[in-house]
Amino acid sequence: MNILTRFRLLFAMLLLGVLAACGGGGGEASGSGTLRLALTDAPSCGYDEVNVTVERVRVHQSSTAAERDGGWVDLVQNPPQRVDLLTLTNGLLMELGQTRLTAGTYRQLSLVLADNTVVNPMANSVVPTGGTEMALTTPSAQQSGLKIRVNIDVATDQLADVVLDFDACQSVVKAGGSGQFLLKPVITAFPRTTTAVTGEVAASLANGSTTVALQQGGVTLRSTTPSPSGYFLLQPVLPGTYTLVLTAPGRAVAVVSDVAVAEGNIVRIQPAASPLDPTPSTGSGTLTGTVTTALSPVDASVRVLQPLPSAVVELIKHPVDGDTGQYRYRLSTAAPELAVHAGGAALAFAPVGAAAGPFTLEATAAGQTQAAEAVVLGNDATVTTNFVFP
Repeated sequence: MNILTRFRLLFAMLLLGVLAACGGGGGEASGSGTLRLALTDAPSCGYDEVNVTVERVRVHQSSTAAERDGGWVDLVQNPPQRVDLLTLTNGLLMELGQTRLTAGTYRQLSLVLADNTVVNPMANSVVPTGGTEMALTTPSAQQSGLKIRVNIDVATDQLADVVLDFDACQSVVKAGGSGQFLLKPVITAFPRTTTAVTGEVAASLANGSTTVALQQGGVTLRSTTPSPSGYFLLQPVLPGTYTLVLTAPGRAVAVVSDVAVAEGNIVRIQPAASPLDPTPSTGSGTLTGTVTTALSPVDASVRVLQPLPSAVVELIKHPVDGDTGQYRYRLSTAAPELAVHAGGAALAFAPVGAAAGPFTLEATAAGQTQAAEAVVLGNDATVTTNFVFP
C-alpha cells in the first residue's frame, strides 16, 4: 500500500469518526419550518360581547410539558391584542403572527391571556345580552396559559397554517350565586384552508340569534351566526360529508343532510335567491333541570339531540350554571324540516313527523356522560330532567 493510498484510507476513517460523533451523515438532525396562527370563534349564547386579551401563544413538542420545562417557543403579541370573540364569525380571523420552529410535531399549545388588573379590570370580560360589561374570571393557572392538545406537523421549509377556534358559547360559565362569569376554555385547532360551506338565511333570521352549524354524528364541528345581510360562511372546513343544522328561536329546525365537501372547494348550500327560511313554530316548551356532582358543576354541560331518520343532530349545548348546576332551554315544538343537499340547487324540505322530538338529553360532568330517556315536549310545557354524577 503506497503512501497516498494510506493517506486516503486514514482520511476516510477520520471523516467517518467525525460524522458518527455528529450523529450520522445526514447533516442537521432536522431543519426548520414556519408556524402561522390565527384566531376565530363559534357563535355565543346569551352574550353581546366576549372579550379576551391575548398576550402570547406558546407551543411545545411534548403534550405533557409543564410551564417551566425547556423547549417552549413563544409567539408574543406586542402589544397584547384585545378582541371581542363574537366578531370573529363567518370566516373572519384575527392574525396572531408566525414564528420559525424546529421541524417536527407539536402536541401542546398554550394561549396566554392578560390578567384583569386594577389598571385594566376588563382585559377579559363579557357583556350579557342586554346587560352591562362584567369581568371574566380566568383560570387560577392563567400564567401557564389555556392548554390545548394539538397535533401540528411543521415540515422543513414549509408553512404550517393553523386556526384556533375559541368557542365562546362553551367557554363562558355563568355562576349565578356569585354573580361571576368564569372562563373554562374550549379551543380546537384546524388547518387554515379555503375549503368552506356557504349560503344565506332569510332576512328575518339575520338577527344575531340564528346559528348555522356543520355536524357529524351529532357533534358540532363548525358553526357561525349569519351576517346582518343573512350571509354565512363556515370556514375552515376539513374534507368530509356533513349535516348542516339551522336553529333559530320560534322556527322549526332546518336540517340539510349529505353536504359533501372536497378539499379546496367552496360548497354552496342553495341558490342565493332561495335563502334558508324554516317554518315558523306555533309553540314552544322548556327543558330544565340540574346537574349534581360530587364536586363543583362548573365543568358540566347539557346538550339536546334530535333523532332523525338519516341522522341525529345536536340542537343546543351549553355549560350549566357553575354554582347551581341548573340548565334551562326553550325549544320550538314544530316538526324539524329535512332536505338532502342537491349540489347547490334549490332544496326540497319536508317535515319529519308532526312535532319536534322526542329529544335526547345528554349531560357531561367529571369526565362522564349520562343520557336521559326520550323526552317529549308539548306546547307551553316544562319538562324537568335531573342528572346526578358520583
